[in-house]
Amino acid sequence: MDATAGDLTPPPQMTLDLGILLALACAFVANLAFFYKYKGANSVPKVQVLHPLRSTRALYSSKWFTLGMLTATASWGLHVGALALAPMSVVQVALAAGVVFIAVMAERLFGFQVGRRQWVGLLLTAAGLVLLGLTLPAMHGSHSSFSPAAMISFEAALFGIGGLLIMGPRIGGPVEHHGVMLGAASGILFGVSDTAIKALTGITGAHGFMGLLLSPWLAVAVAASIVAFFASARGLQDGDAVPVIAVTGTAANIAGIAGGIIVFGDPMAGSATGVVLQALAFVLVIVASALMPAPVRATGATAAATAA
Repeated sequence: MDATAGDLTPPPQMTLDLGILLALACAFVANLAFFYKYKGANSVPKVQVLHPLRSTRALYSSKWFTLGMLTATASWGLHVGALALAPMSVVQVALAAGVVFIAVMAERLFGFQVGRRQWVGLLLTAAGLVLLGLTLPAMHGSHSSFSPAAMISFEAALFGIGGLLIMGPRIGGPVEHHGVMLGAASGILFGVSDTAIKALTGITGAHGFMGLLLSPWLAVAVAASIVAFFASARGLQDGDAVPVIAVTGTAANIAGIAGGIIVFGDPMAGSATGVVLQALAFVLVIVASALMPAPVRATGATAAATAA
């Protein structure tokens, strides 16, 4: 009798396909969560950094914002499921392709007008992230070991960049684009948190639960998540939905990929062609990020017309 006759394990291709479907579902649900949070955040008073508890109570007093946070939790569960069934690079590509969902959902489900610039920006973002994901070499193992010096330098640099983006207009940034800058800051800080969490998985495996509790990277993950939460909420209040949501996800994606390479030693492309394609991917993402916000001149003209 065949020993494998009673084996109910699904074939590898079916497992991979299910992982890709979960990743696409994750992208859709995550974007849905952002739109819910956008609707909720704009129905309550502005987030005040000096009054975090009051701002938190105000945000969660909105049923839309609360629904958005619950939906975001569901998207995290889908993300974990996708990673359990498919390689990380494959999941990354599927999530990147989901950027295009933002425009479709904005127009079809929430009634936002998505301009040509934003459509081009979203398509370029998706193309750049997919290209980046496809050129990453296949990896084996958890890749959770890291150099403390590289970790400290990387996390400190991202915290600094996030802080500069949060300061925005106070250090000369355009007021009209502060919402997008806050979205980028929150995405970068989510990347800080994700990198710290990745390190914690290795620490927990080596030293157990007490190692997790005593690790300074737990405090880093929590602090980055809290600051990212408030920056994201205020960004959704100060900026337009589509560019803020797209830039937040893109910044988190790029920060996560950079953390994998710089901190955990994930391999880069092994050929000159691969390196060129990765450079092109980053250029596409940068150009897309510049396209999505409305031009400053147009914004200023609109504001002047309104005042008149």
